[in-house]
Amino acid sequence: MPLQDFIFYFKLGWEHIISIDALDHQLFILALVAIYSYKNVKQVLILVTAFTIGHSLTLFLSVMDVIRFDSKWVEFLIPCTIVITAVSNLFRRNFSMRSVKINYFLALGFGLIHGMGFANSIRMMLAKDQHIGWGLFGFNIGLEAGQIFMVLIILIITFIIFNYTRIKRLSWVLFISAAVFSLALKMALERIPFLN
Repeated sequence: MPLQDFIFYFKLGWEHIISIDALDHQLFILALVAIYSYKNVKQVLILVTAFTIGHSLTLFLSVMDVIRFDSKWVEFLIPCTIVITAVSNLFRRNFSMRSVKINYFLALGFGLIHGMGFANSIRMMLAKDQHIGWGLFGFNIGLEAGQIFMVLIILIITFIIFNYTRIKRLSWVLFISAAVFSLALKMALERIPFLN
């Protein structure tokens, strides 16, 4: 596959996370990462990779036309995954690595749903391309790079907050999770399929 094609799909994956239109993905990452501190870089990177794996699997199955989903339901389910993640944070009082193992399953499972959100668009692009595998590879590398970039920004902010302010970790988690919950709930209510 020519380098410019790889760059094209890499950029698509990157923008899928970083662009202004990617608020749902950004809120999901923020909700997932909110319970971690800068000391948990390794665990957080595993977490976002689990999300990418789920996202990639759905994209692959969709591009190969093995599965198809009604986009209205997918657009509704995406903010629902964010609401569930934020709610799970709101009821958590223990941030040990044992207590947050459920987040790996949330990331993987919800990655499957988030992957459906872009499936229809990328299916049409890749269907015209003879190098579907390389296109998906470039997209997923871009997606992972975008997520790592976002995670690093969040962890730098938590480093500053936990080291240079009196804000406690629990207060930070509750504040971020409540804010994410509110925004995601508004999105979900606006996207209820049978009302639109």
